[in-house]
Amino acid sequence: MSNPLRLAATDAEDLAIVSSCLQDAAVPIGEMSYLAGEGVFAFVCSRFAWEGASDGLAAGVPYERINCAVSFHNVAGVKRRGFDPRRRDSVLALLAIRAGDGYIDLIFSGSADIRLEASGIACRMDDLDHRWPTRWRPNHDRG
Repeated sequence: MSNPLRLAATDAEDLAIVSSCLQDAAVPIGEMSYLAGEGVFAFVCSRFAWEGASDGLAAGVPYERINCAVSFHNVAGVKRRGFDPRRRDSVLALLAIRAGDGYIDLIFSGSADIRLEASGIACRMDDLDHRWPTRWRPNHDRG
């Protein structure tokens, strides 16, 4: 699959789709930025291309990853928990994005999270470049 994804979310249903596309994205701490004056929180990540993973290696086709830019607008504040933002070379694994009344939570593995204080949902997700093959598919215990 070679078409880049470009998605926008303006409500909880849209955000659930963006969240599913970004599940298991590798997010370097150094690639996160909060532009307080503009009310924007953004990051670049390496997302697993779930939309092409149904057959994967079983059909002899490698799984794929792609760099992706994600931005949230109308952000009034950012709270971080469970990681040191000064460790810019560390990488977090994004599990889900959820919205509530006045906030959006980015939930990472290892009990790390980021809460965006936001006046509504305004999110963009844009693939940036070409996909590259990977043998590794994220594994989720369905036990």
